[in-house]
Amino acid sequence: MNEIRKPKKRGKLRKIIGKEYFILKRKWEWIFGDKKYAKSTAKENYDYTVFEHKSLILRPLKDVEMYLQENKKTNLELAIKHLNGIEIRPNQYFSLWKLIGRPTKSKGYLEGLVLNNGKIDKDTGGGLCQLGNLLFWIFGHSSLTIKERYRHGFDVFPDINRKIPFGAGATLSYNYIDLQVKNETENSFVIKLWLDETHLNGVLLSKYEVRESYKLVERNHQIKQQFWGGYSRHNQIFKVFIKDEIEEEEMIVENHAVMMYNPFLEKPNK
Repeated sequence: MNEIRKPKKRGKLRKIIGKEYFILKRKWEWIFGDKKYAKSTAKENYDYTVFEHKSLILRPLKDVEMYLQENKKTNLELAIKHLNGIEIRPNQYFSLWKLIGRPTKSKGYLEGLVLNNGKIDKDTGGGLCQLGNLLFWIFGHSSLTIKERYRHGFDVFPDINRKIPFGAGATLSYNYIDLQVKNETENSFVIKLWLDETHLNGVLLSKYEVRESYKLVERNHQIKQQFWGGYSRHNQIFKVFIKDEIEEEEMIVENHAVMMYNPFLEKPNK
């Protein structure tokens, strides 16, 4: 079903109360739930590369001040310190927010870009969605099972220099909009993250050699005009499993987003 209701505007107080409620609810789950979370760094070297990826840090965006992009780099530096080298053992969950904690000014986090109901905004710790996007893409190319992942309900920026399919990422908001994967294999994995001058880099390593391979592909992409006048965008992301030249696939993500720009505007004549 590709029909999307027109977005509703909610009051500021309701947003704050609702957000804190879901944060407390998630903390309760962390304390009293039965999930085993990855929390330790690896004590030995992992020599087998499963998948690696990198994404540009300072990416000029329309109507976005560049200082927010510079601040994002600082926020990413602080966040990846809590994730780099984390070992994901069999039956353990990797939770991004459980490892990072709440991004606050007292911890050094700066004002960065966030999206608020499809509009560009700024908040402390903004820009960490780039980390969620990178990790989702890496985990999707492995035998780790994605258990929790969220996507913005709005498509804000046109596809300029897009390297991966629309919707092949994960949005974040402390702590209830999380990225979680589970290791349902007998192998163990380590995530390595670092920044260089231009890119956020990540690599997933394994304890034992992985003989199968994975890839993510887009299916059923479409743009539709909704009954209330706006446009929406839809697609599905499939994980393709390849072993001994035999391919199997499963859908892992289905995206439905309100477009914040007209997708059919004609290019100006030169």
